[in-house]
Amino acid sequence: MRFVKSLKYALRGIVYCINNERNMRIHTVAVLYVLAFSPFFEMSRARYAILLVTFALVLMAETFNTVAEELCDLVAPSFHPVVRIVKDMAAGGVLICAGFAVGVGVCLFWQPAAFLRIWRYFLDNPAMIAVLLASIALALVYILAGPLGIRDFFRKKKLPRTP
Repeated sequence: MRFVKSLKYALRGIVYCINNERNMRIHTVAVLYVLAFSPFFEMSRARYAILLVTFALVLMAETFNTVAEELCDLVAPSFHPVVRIVKDMAAGGVLICAGFAVGVGVCLFWQPAAFLRIWRYFLDNPAMIAVLLASIALALVYILAGPLGIRDFFRKKKLPRTP
């Protein structure tokens, strides 16, 4: 039973981070698109393992950055130079991790033949272009508004007009 509770708390922390951190939503969208396009590339199980570890590191770095920001805001709600340094260092850690993740992506996905397969796939399936564009639009709404913003948009009650 303790394990189930700890899993619940961990999931609650992940959901909090997604709901409150735009950069976490950007990272999750990037993960989904990379996974969606990965079948076009020649990927061994070892390459997928490297990719999954890379995803985990970036998402974990963003989560720890959120932890640092929340703790700093709790300890010093107004400006403090040490808090600024801590927040900058945490954000720098995410930047380092994301930068190296791009490097891993280049190493794994630099396959010009795969880019041609993707191109041909969309030329042969024009309807999939519309699906891709719709998914990009949805991803942008998710990134910019977040799950809570989307929820609140749909829950708004229309106020009656007064004459």
